[in-house]
Amino acid sequence: MTERDKHIMERIAELRRDIPGGVTLCAVSKFHPADDIRAAYEAGQLCFGESRVQELLAKEPVLPADIRWHFIGHLQTNKVRQLIGRTAMIESVDSERLLSLIDSESARAGVTTRVLMQVHVAREETKFGFYPEELLEYFRERRFESLTNTHICGVMGMASNTDDTARVRADFAAIAGVFREIAADASLGLRGFDQISMGMSGDWPIAVEEGATIVRIGSSIFGPRQY
Repeated sequence: MTERDKHIMERIAELRRDIPGGVTLCAVSKFHPADDIRAAYEAGQLCFGESRVQELLAKEPVLPADIRWHFIGHLQTNKVRQLIGRTAMIESVDSERLLSLIDSESARAGVTTRVLMQVHVAREETKFGFYPEELLEYFRERRFESLTNTHICGVMGMASNTDDTARVRADFAAIAGVFREIAADASLGLRGFDQISMGMSGDWPIAVEEGATIVRIGSSIFGPRQY
């Protein structure tokens, strides 16, 4: 076992102690080699986050079959077919067009794909996702009822890239507020709509305080990206 392996395993153990029960740690392994993922796996970590389809497809066959892969990056429509059936969850559904394609490709493959709807609240215009009112309207108009092979499990979002913790907290509160407004509407008849994925290495404690059920942590485990 290398020193790097030991460090990764120690960080996983520390985070498992710090993160409250009921909150899932998604270890963001994008840009890191399979050996790093294997070290985290040996420490008991099963959920890993990738943001590039080709990278996920290259890692999946050489790593343990019980790993739960979460796709967390912007998903291009021309990559959807390759990804279907390979993930435990696609967290980053940022448009109705993408959702419809995931649903049709899932039907074609004979699988049900679990997804999160990405909410855009951050200041940066470069981030993807539904604006809060857009997503609320999607559910109010019950447009999800056309889905046959997709299970919407909740929402995902990112805070603004800033050191202003008040702004970060406000962003997380806004994401959780959208989730709660949808979940509270019993008339929608949603089942298994119970996940809020938000928070990364630098801000996950705030995200948990605001209601996160999944936190996506990469650099605190694996260090800087290895391109």
